Amino acid sequence: MMNKAVITLVAAAIMLTACNRNQADISSDAQNQPSLQTEVVQESKQPAKESTFHEEMSSLPEYDTIVQYIDKKEYTFRTVTDNESKRVLLLIDQDGKEQYKTIFIKNTSRLKIIQIDGEGQVFNDILDSK
Repeated sequence: MMNKAVITLVAAAIMLTACNRNQADISSDAQNQPSLQTEVVQESKQPAKESTFHEEMSSLPEYDTIVQYIDKKEYTFRTVTDNESKRVLLLIDQDGKEQYKTIFIKNTSRLKIIQIDGEGQVFNDILDSK
């Protein structure tokens, strides 16, 4: 009698686990579809987002130097990498063409500015701490 109870308990646990796994798969599939729609919606609102993002960029320690060394056109900043050690940004012109790449090494405050189709390296130095 004890064996039947144990077998029934194990069988019930296996069925519950299987049902939960199927539900998790369904939930994850459902979450993936709305995220695609969300991305499309965000793209349609991109100019407002870029404006806010540009304001956030101006608070970065490397921002003033970047603006000083690039030509005086309007650029959109796109973050490629931003982790504990470095930040890589792309500056994109109004035609959507990548014009500059910046690399800021955080622990040494070294900034490199590279013009993608042109002069190459425009700036490579350690920024003064403020």
